[in-house]
Amino acid sequence: MKKQICMVPQLSGLGGMVSFQAKFIQGLQARQIPYSFDLSDPENSAILVIGGTRHLLALWRAKRKNVPIIQRLNGMNWMHRVEKTPPRAFFKSESNNRLLAFIRRHLADKIIYQSEFSQAWWDRVYQPTNLPSRMVYNGVDTKTFAPKGPEKPPAGHDRILLVEGHLSGAYSRGLETAVRLIHALKINHGRNVELMVVGDVSADLMAYCRALSPNAWITWQGVVPQEEIPGLNRGAHLLFSADLNAACPNSVIEALACGCPVAAYDTGALKEIVQNGAGEVVPYGADHWRLEEPDLAPLAEACVEILENNRAYRQRARARAEAVFSLDTMVDAYLQVLIGGD
Repeated sequence: MKKQICMVPQLSGLGGMVSFQAKFIQGLQARQIPYSFDLSDPENSAILVIGGTRHLLALWRAKRKNVPIIQRLNGMNWMHRVEKTPPRAFFKSESNNRLLAFIRRHLADKIIYQSEFSQAWWDRVYQPTNLPSRMVYNGVDTKTFAPKGPEKPPAGHDRILLVEGHLSGAYSRGLETAVRLIHALKINHGRNVELMVVGDVSADLMAYCRALSPNAWITWQGVVPQEEIPGLNRGAHLLFSADLNAACPNSVIEALACGCPVAAYDTGALKEIVQNGAGEVVPYGADHWRLEEPDLAPLAEACVEILENNRAYRQRARARAEAVFSLDTMVDAYLQVLIGGD
């Protein structure tokens, strides 16, 4: 009989955890491994805690029944401590961090970190644990996210892609940087650049970006179905990863799998992910933990390098994804931790 995996919480909407859960379920279904979202199900062989859950009593009861609890940890909320944040949002961010820390310290039997950066961050803020742990990068379906397809980058201009679930609050800073970037590429390097933005962007933020650079060529795609993302990646010359201190951004590995190279600042796990010529990761040039303004010049120069040698970067991006970020590699690694890979 196949061992059953319980996942908590059951997720919906946008975001990295939602994407991970969908991909993991896809992997379980391919292996005909049953799964549930019910912590009290007696068929559960292991529990994977993907994000914060307030069902702590149910987790504790499962632990008392010797059902292994494996916690998946990415990063933690931090921008609320730097930016002016409404009290309710500040409390929500803090409480979620503490909830994850409590599960890590008192309920988890093993921990899976999304990156070396993620583990170092948790160890620094909440102290190391004695629990068995493993680092497993996010994975992507390299058959769906692949270079082969009808979409091609435009021949008459450069297209830089930015993909995020939500671009609001402090996260809007990445979009502002992208707008300044294409302005710098036009003024300082003579490039004709289109910025294509995929994600939830408010009308006020769009207006702000237009005021920031009135002549900037920005295409607002909005929120698009997941099945359209591969084509958008194939149709761009490069992806700009705008998220700061990301533990293992799905948008980056999805782009690499499609052969779309990545330009990014050296924050979070980007230096771990974008290696072997799959893109360029440059120094931020300021204190990104304080949301100081980055140094645009090195990023613009990196983009020019990628744009002028696009074919070679695209080949190396795909090779990097195939070597490290396949969905099968991720699912097998999780199953090794959860149930010994049976």
